[in-house]
Formats: sequence, C-alpha cells, structure tokens
Amino acid sequence: MKNLVSFIVLLVTLQSCNYFTFKDSKKEALARVKDTYLYKEDLKNIFNADLSEQDSILLVNSYINNWVKQQLLLSKAQINLEDNSDNFEELVKKYREDLYINSYKEAVVNQYLNYEVTKEDITNFYNENNQNFKLNEELLKLRYIKIGKNLANKSELIRLFNSSKKKDLDTLKAREIFIKSSHLNDSVWVKLSEVYAKIPILKNIDKQELLKNDNFIQKEDSLSLYLVKIKKVLNRNDIAPKSYITPSIKQMILHQRKLQLLKNIEETLIEDAQNKKQFEIY
Repeated sequence: MKNLVSFIVLLVTLQSCNYFTFKDSKKEALARVKDTYLYKEDLKNIFNADLSEQDSILLVNSYINNWVKQQLLLSKAQINLEDNSDNFEELVKKYREDLYINSYKEAVVNQYLNYEVTKEDITNFYNENNQNFKLNEELLKLRYIKIGKNLANKSELIRLFNSSKKKDLDTLKAREIFIKSSHLNDSVWVKLSEVYAKIPILKNIDKQELLKNDNFIQKEDSLSLYLVKIKKVLNRNDIAPKSYITPSIKQMILHQRKLQLLKNIEETLIEDAQNKKQFEIY
C-alpha cells in the first residue's frame, strides 16, 4: 500500500509541475464504494508543495479513508431516508439558489460599497443614536501599578505615580523594571470587569466606595503593593462615550450602507426587468 501511495504522490506531483499529464489517459481508480469510484486525478488538488513525501503519503491515506467513510454513510443515508428524498432535493435546490444569490450580493458589496468612514460620519451617527448606546457595565479611566511590598525605592515610585506631571509619569514608565504590572494610560475607558480581572484585590472594596471620580486607592497583600488612581467613572445605563464605541459605530455604519446598497440593487433589477417585460405577476 505504501508503495502504491508513494507512486500516486509522485504522479500527482509530476502532474502539478506539468512534467506529466493524464489528460488522455484512462482514469485509474484508487478506491471503490459500491458503484462509486475515487480516481487518482481526484487527489491532484490536495497536495502542498511544502509537504515531505512521508507527509504526502499520510495525507493520501487520510483522504482515501475519509472518502470511503463518507461514501458509506451517504449510501446508508440514501437507503434509510429514501422517503425524504423529495424534501432533500428541495433543500438542495434552495441552498444552491441561496448560494448563487449570496455570492452575487457579496461580489457587488465588495465592488461598490464605500468602506471609508470619516470622523464626521461617526460623530453624526453617534449624535443621532446615542440613546441606543447605554452601558450595561461600569467604565473607568484609571491608572495603576503593582510593585513589591518591600521594594527599597517604594516611596519614590509612589511619589511618581501620584504626580500629575508628564515628566514624572515618563520617569515612572522608565522604571518598569521595578513594576510587576501596570496600566498608566488614563485616557482610555476600561470595563470594570477587566479592572477586577487585572487587580483582584479591588473586589474586596465596596463598589460605591470604589467607583468615585478622582479616587485614590492604596492596598497591599502579603507580597505586593497596589496603587490605583481612578480618574473618571461611568455607571450602568450612562451613555457610552463616543471614543469607546467608535469601532462598533463603524461596523453599524457599514452595515447600514450594505443594506441600502443591496436594496438599491434589488429595486434597480426589478425596475429594469419591468421595463424589458421580463416578468409578470398573475
């Protein structure tokens, strides 16, 4: 079997390299299930040029075995579900039609859809629909660091963390070797669930005490010291900030454009067909 498969691999490889062709040759069968055959030429598209001979042999064996199993299952299904054949044919017909239509729509969208979404587009969409963007979870702007509890320069790191000066923040970032973990960009919104995942010790604080604007928290466990500075908080049911949902807005805008484009295409098809008297409704 190994020699046969090696021969098949060689022939198929030669064919793909245009050294050999089976165009005028009689088909050679590799496997049979009842009256259905798997031919050598059916395997020509399964090979990758990077595969070794051994890997190619394994691939051929796997393909043949899977083909046999599929044909046996199909044969058994056709026998046992013969009474449902009309329903299956209708489903196949519907699937084929949908496949053609959806492929055509996708091609049209790819060719004609305007994918450019400007800042003005985002702002207008946000202003018109912001009541639909209520938060289902608290958002925070914050910064935090986690450092060793007994670190020698702990006081200096705390001073730098609490400073509002850019140069002190840059100095703190430069001393990352002393920091176990951190989040120093307090200009972006972060979900409370993500904050809890990153700083589990905050779960021990009452939420009302934690979620305050300009709140500073200093906590420690047996090994580490946690410094957290919450700059701003948005609560559940507050309107989500535009910066936070900009990626979602872009997707919504593109989706609306896609629906409108497809609607216009359908209307144009109907109008054109009416003008050419290509259909009638009785």
